[in-house]
Amino acid sequence: MASKGPVQQNPTKSRSAHQQHLAPFTIKQIRAAIPSHCFERSILKSGSYLVADIAIISALLFIAHYFNSHVSEHTSWPVAFLFWNAIWFVQGAFMTGIWVIAHECGHQAFSPSKEVNNSVGWVLHSALLVPYHSWRITHGMHHKSTSHMDRDQVYVPKTYREVVGASKEDLHNAIADSPLSATIQILITLTLGWPFYLVMNAWGQNYGRRASHFEPSSPMFKPEQKVDIIVSDLGIALVMAGLVWFSINFSVASMFKYYFMPYLWVNFWLVLYTYLQHTDIRIPHFRGEEWNFIRGALCTVDRDYGIFNMIHHHIGDTHVAHHLFSQMPHYHAQEATEAIKKVLGDYYLTDYTPIMSSLWKNWNTCHYVDNDASVVYYQTLKSKKN
Repeated sequence: MASKGPVQQNPTKSRSAHQQHLAPFTIKQIRAAIPSHCFERSILKSGSYLVADIAIISALLFIAHYFNSHVSEHTSWPVAFLFWNAIWFVQGAFMTGIWVIAHECGHQAFSPSKEVNNSVGWVLHSALLVPYHSWRITHGMHHKSTSHMDRDQVYVPKTYREVVGASKEDLHNAIADSPLSATIQILITLTLGWPFYLVMNAWGQNYGRRASHFEPSSPMFKPEQKVDIIVSDLGIALVMAGLVWFSINFSVASMFKYYFMPYLWVNFWLVLYTYLQHTDIRIPHFRGEEWNFIRGALCTVDRDYGIFNMIHHHIGDTHVAHHLFSQMPHYHAQEATEAIKKVLGDYYLTDYTPIMSSLWKNWNTCHYVDNDASVVYYQTLKSKKN
């Protein structure tokens, strides 16, 4: 029997085992374990989740508007402070659910129709300031090359050579040693990380020149994809124009209250999910022939986000199944996850540590990977310094 993969509780043991052995099953065997109905896409069922999210967000906007128009001037600032932060958090949570549905459109999982998927995805993602087709293209590349050091598109690990230079060593050692520095960097990443990725390809693949999701000539895209990038930019321009119009005709403060602050919470959730799905000392990254699709797809972690599993359509607790079969709708992912566990065994990677504890642990341990090895794992600058 083949040795088990990199998902055991002992990271050292699992690392060595994964470097020596490929998974003892095929993608066909995994698919066969999943009930066939889990791959069925229904526009009515998918649409019902979308309508429910929109209805809840509309109700929250009504509550926010009523408070702003009729209550706020009669209440104290601590009450107003608590109200607005609560409404922004809840609205941002359900707007993230909209983001996840748009994400499914990009994977063609919303319905059997490509035209419907791309139309709905373009509208929803544009509304959340995401260039739909540009993201769809690079996200598809991420799924096709997950954990490949030279082809993956997001959270590509830095090598020790890239992270630590003579002029940078003190700074990066501070990252490993200073809780304050780590806290500040986490806050910046969770709020600004997503737009920086879209605009500057931060934490993405190094192309040796400027790369942006908004430029048709960006090295991330093929020449024949130029029209899709322009259409994506048009969607963003229309929404930005709408926000400017709203600010002029109502107020900038109203735009911040009703849109921008919940939007920041969407960014928070998106970065938190993607970072924790693909950053862990147990996750290997590969170079050259060591990589294959199933090896890469299994390099993601399912985590428990409590009630947000439901609000965010199980994007965090069924992500392994999603990477194996990205056209599967979210409403079948839980059933599929239970089915694939029986095949994957110890290759199924999960972590039920509280989410913020996982974030803190990973941020302070996952700093760099080996410069040249064919199978690499995150290491911490603390160990290098000692």
